[in-house]
Amino acid sequence: MLLTITTTRYPATDLGYLLHKHPAKVQTFPFTAGDAHVFYPEATEEKCTAALLLDLDPVKLTRKSGPGSNDFALEPYVNDRPYVASSFMSAAISQAFSSAMNGRCKDKPELVEIAFPFEVSLSVLPVNGGEPLLRNLFEPLGYEVSVQSFPLDTQYPAWGQSRYFQVTLKHTLPLRLLLSQLYVLMPVCDNDKHYFVGEHEIEKLMEKGREWLENHPARELITRRYLKHLGPLTRQALSIIMKDEDVPEPERLPAEKIRLHDLRLQTVRDLLLEHNVSSVADMGCGEGKLLKLLMEKSAFSRILGMDVSYHALEIAREKLKLDRLPELQKKRIGLIQGSLAYKDKRLSGFEAATLVEVIEHLDMPRLAVLEKVVFEYARPQLVIITTVNAEYNVKYEALSAGAFRHKDHRFEWTRAEFESWANKVATQFGYTVVFKPLGDYDEAVGAPSQLALFSIAAA
Repeated sequence: MLLTITTTRYPATDLGYLLHKHPAKVQTFPFTAGDAHVFYPEATEEKCTAALLLDLDPVKLTRKSGPGSNDFALEPYVNDRPYVASSFMSAAISQAFSSAMNGRCKDKPELVEIAFPFEVSLSVLPVNGGEPLLRNLFEPLGYEVSVQSFPLDTQYPAWGQSRYFQVTLKHTLPLRLLLSQLYVLMPVCDNDKHYFVGEHEIEKLMEKGREWLENHPARELITRRYLKHLGPLTRQALSIIMKDEDVPEPERLPAEKIRLHDLRLQTVRDLLLEHNVSSVADMGCGEGKLLKLLMEKSAFSRILGMDVSYHALEIAREKLKLDRLPELQKKRIGLIQGSLAYKDKRLSGFEAATLVEVIEHLDMPRLAVLEKVVFEYARPQLVIITTVNAEYNVKYEALSAGAFRHKDHRFEWTRAEFESWANKVATQFGYTVVFKPLGDYDEAVGAPSQLALFSIAAA
């Protein structure tokens, strides 16, 4: 499936700065089920087009069907997922254009809020509800919508039209807003998602829809479909969206109602589900809070928790009730004592590794050892690392200037420092990396925590 974004605002090559993708390069972002390629078919000062091509592997899709898949027995083998712009395309936008969607442009920050004239082409978009629904979703937001429908079968015209459309959208708006609206509305058109939908999806909907969803005439339909018609989640989200306008904005965001550490863990779990991961090593598992979240999901068939503290592992063992689990459940999870300062073959063979608020507890000289242990020796397909954002410390009134948030922290990085380190690691060990803020976002200092998602780069 193919998404193209074209602008004619002079100089049109500013699109490359906004997307953080050089027009002269082809970049590939691997997924568990395939690859996303970013390239520029045209890049002149008069006209610039960025293309996102998603190449899914049907065999990998079948092997990684995961939770939430259709109950129809042949669905993993007979489906349209490799060929249509669905939630896979939304995930690709989030991964490939993360900085642009979050309103960050390092080299030309003044471009972020400028409204560009854009023409977006989607090949091909499934719309469960046909052209009327498609127009009801995009036209209230100011888009000029052009569609080309396709017959269900050219040999049998009487069967009518299919639910698939070639879609062209034209609008003048900031790029970050365009990407956020596409991210939400593509799976809404499809009325399906390829990954597990939990409470964290409410936060994502509130974040991506905060400037437009509240006043959209189809907000209830959008909310229901985005949350896969899950009643409790839909009611919770609508209760937030539909509150009176005089309610202060911070009170309306679910991110304020959840502890930051719980938000981190839920985000990590949801990313693992989104990438259809089945085996996970939580390196620095502590008392097992993330392990407990993973154990609740049948998608994770092999889970390992490792920590240097034997005491923490004993607490984790008790909280997870390992001694009382059924035999099949016991086989899913293991706890080991170990250190990320040493090569450990027990960490090999996992699809993903997680390090939640771990790296800041290491002395800087040991960080280079951790890099080799995780990215060279264990070498999972996916690595998720979270750490605090030092810039946000000024928001904590009880924290004196220059102090760390925890007495055991050896360092705390700014966003630029974390991204610099992560990009260096990715380049050194053959990974790609994208970043995500965690928690209530402040325009001046960012979010309280930050996440890096590493994926093995395509050969």
